[in-house]
Amino acid sequence: MGKKRIIKKGGGSDVAGTSRALNRIPKKKVASGKLNILATFNNTIVTLCDTKGNSLIAASSGALGFKGSRKSTPFAAAKVGEIIGEKAQQMGMKDAEVVIRGVGAGRESALRAFAGKGIAVTRISDMTPVPHNGPRPPKARRV
Repeated sequence: MGKKRIIKKGGGSDVAGTSRALNRIPKKKVASGKLNILATFNNTIVTLCDTKGNSLIAASSGALGFKGSRKSTPFAAAKVGEIIGEKAQQMGMKDAEVVIRGVGAGRESALRAFAGKGIAVTRISDMTPVPHNGPRPPKARRV
């Protein structure tokens, strides 16, 4: 006939693959670091670095399993912030500087979720790129 399908009944508590994302944790112990949040209209990417700027952990709402327009929601960004916060706790991080880039919906919620894990936020800076003049506008339409 055909292949038999095996349906696994598991606990549906795994919201957007969070348990899989917590598996890979660096063995490096870091006391303080820098958190970079890139919130675009389509995704939210959070990267945790040491004080020199070397990347330690990165996560995004797309990597957690959110698809399409759900990637850009504040809920997805909060889940990314929680995961990075848990990983940072396991690495022994006490405080972090935060750099936020972009104008997406997940700017604030990713930061709140990260800070909610018990890591002190020493400085928050907004480094969103703003064009000074931008490209030349299109010529006027003739009808």
